Amino acid sequence: MRKVFDMKKNCTPANTGQFFDNESMPREQSEQGIVIFTPHQEQLINELLAYMHNADARRVAIINNRISYLKTLAASIALFPSLLEQHDLPGGLRTPRMLINSLIENHDSGDITLQLPSKANLGKSFLIAKMHMFSSLSKQSVRIKAPDKLSESLRTEAIAMIFSLLAEDVYLNLIADKKQPKKFRRQWAYSLLMLWQYRTDDRIEVVGPILRSVWSARCQLAPTFGTMMGTSELLLISMHMDGQWLQFIKQKLGDENISQAMEEFLFGISYEQICKLRSILRTKGITAIGRNEASKFIGEDIKTDANLDYHDFYSLYTVRRDDARARTRMKLPGPHKTLEDYFMQFITEQKQ
Repeated sequence: MRKVFDMKKNCTPANTGQFFDNESMPREQSEQGIVIFTPHQEQLINELLAYMHNADARRVAIINNRISYLKTLAASIALFPSLLEQHDLPGGLRTPRMLINSLIENHDSGDITLQLPSKANLGKSFLIAKMHMFSSLSKQSVRIKAPDKLSESLRTEAIAMIFSLLAEDVYLNLIADKKQPKKFRRQWAYSLLMLWQYRTDDRIEVVGPILRSVWSARCQLAPTFGTMMGTSELLLISMHMDGQWLQFIKQKLGDENISQAMEEFLFGISYEQICKLRSILRTKGITAIGRNEASKFIGEDIKTDANLDYHDFYSLYTVRRDDARARTRMKLPGPHKTLEDYFMQFITEQKQ
């Protein structure tokens, strides 16, 4: 049984079926708190502490203190009303169905941080703190020369949390898209509530490893900025990828918006910068340039290097996300979603 903090004061348990229609609860209804550590995460921490006792006993206390801080934070967040139950709050009655309807019907174009439940915003801070802790544990594991498998497993857990942060943004983007079928938007809103409540997500557990593999493959390539279609790069990325990714490429790459989002992902620069660079190269009669030459031709200091730092993955994702939102708001050409948005949408469509 995973460790959670469950504070059910001043709340009324409700039949979730009446709020989620025929959707079933994928997690135990008795557990309403944040998942602090999964059994696998606990195992990794205990294994590291065992090595640390011999290599650097002083730091064991430091790590244990960090863990206690994380648990205290989770306990505080658990005091806030569950998002999966009915509550009579100072502002009025709140149910899961009402939260879902609010996400679908009242999605403004600006930043909606202040409109989200307190538990959602606090939980995000918890996830970031937990991600930093596992990243730090991975580095400590390397420092004391623990087995490589342990160090990599700790790092993998930190990476998975970055993809959970990304998933939250993706869900919000897709829910806000009123062109999407309402049944899909309700599914994404439901998944978002579950993510906010537990800070784990079943869907991203499927999508995350695929996106991680795509990113890793992209980092090992050196796309040539010429025609900028990225065809050869895309084929290299896709050769040994998951079947769902291959299906996505086969079925969706002909969509202009998706191909533009793919180019942004592959080349690490915006649609606008791609258009500008393509025009310059065409005018100068240059067929191709290297990745490091792009800044010189565009006249802007742009980051086109692709390393294996997953902080960079999230950072570059947020740039593409904000650019896509701006184009949507101002009705400008170019992709109005990120590649991650389109892929999550495709996964949802495939399950229907």
